[in-house]
Amino acid sequence: MATTFLRRAGAALAAAAVTVVAGCSGTTDESPEEYPSQDMDWTIAFGPGGGNDIMARTIVDILQRHELYPHDIVVENREGGSGATGWGHVYSDAGSGYSISTTSGSFITTPLQADTGWQPQDFTPVGLFATDDALFLVPGTGQVTDWASWVEHARAKGTVVVGGIGTVNVDFIVQSMLADQAGYAIEYVPFNDEGQMQTAMLSGSLEAIISNPGTVLGQVQAGQLRALLTTAAQPLPEIPDVPTDESLGFTGLPSMPRGLILPPGAPAHAQQWWIATMQKVVETPEWKAYVADNHLSEDLRWGADFTAFLDTTQADFRRILTEQGAL
Repeated sequence: MATTFLRRAGAALAAAAVTVVAGCSGTTDESPEEYPSQDMDWTIAFGPGGGNDIMARTIVDILQRHELYPHDIVVENREGGSGATGWGHVYSDAGSGYSISTTSGSFITTPLQADTGWQPQDFTPVGLFATDDALFLVPGTGQVTDWASWVEHARAKGTVVVGGIGTVNVDFIVQSMLADQAGYAIEYVPFNDEGQMQTAMLSGSLEAIISNPGTVLGQVQAGQLRALLTTAAQPLPEIPDVPTDESLGFTGLPSMPRGLILPPGAPAHAQQWWIATMQKVVETPEWKAYVADNHLSEDLRWGADFTAFLDTTQADFRRILTEQGAL
């Protein structure tokens, strides 16, 4: 059984746990027919360059290119605390129809680990759009060249230092389950920013990371990073020699859910406007290209169906994290 260590996790989450007084930022006396009549505050709960950031900016670009939102959209990265800072900001805009954020696995897992003051079910759901599979990566110039040599290295060393985005996010779950099922131990280091995580590995501070194909495929093809495993159902066309987790005997590894939420108590007409608008977005050629290029699996669930997905997925993640000793 692998022993999992969380370094600096507790302090980071405690510092970012958000205590808020629900406000009504951006609310007006507008009628449902007048919505939207203001600029939109779009929060990205992680730093630039990661999967959450890429999806959010793709959606905003489509909205603007197709003139689907009639006012400005102000995008800001509010990173910290495995998403707690950014989603706490949206939570503080309770009642508003003019604050919005994309979600990821941390939206579900962070409240399990920290006293964030909110749960995923507190927010007004727009929809789930896709799930994002992962790559297990090591430096491209190292002596580890495939999964078997990685396991041999990890077992010989005793404990290997690995990284991912978020503290008890999907990245942590995947790292822990791989280590547990393969029989080695890890020290897990969480990051809020993809660039910082890659820099840490290339500098030798980390020995392996988990990331999304759309984020790192270019570095893999350039030889800077080496992919040893993918959690996708099939090998990726660009790197067909990289085996899937199932082909190596692993079971139950989760994928990253990607969706969109409004603040708690957002007006019903705002929720319905965003559902209808996002149903247009996911049919555009640009969105189809984004899903294909980033190797996402489309999974469309709207409104209450998205909340039901959050309930089920959080229960699954709670079970896995408890089994891994993180809760």
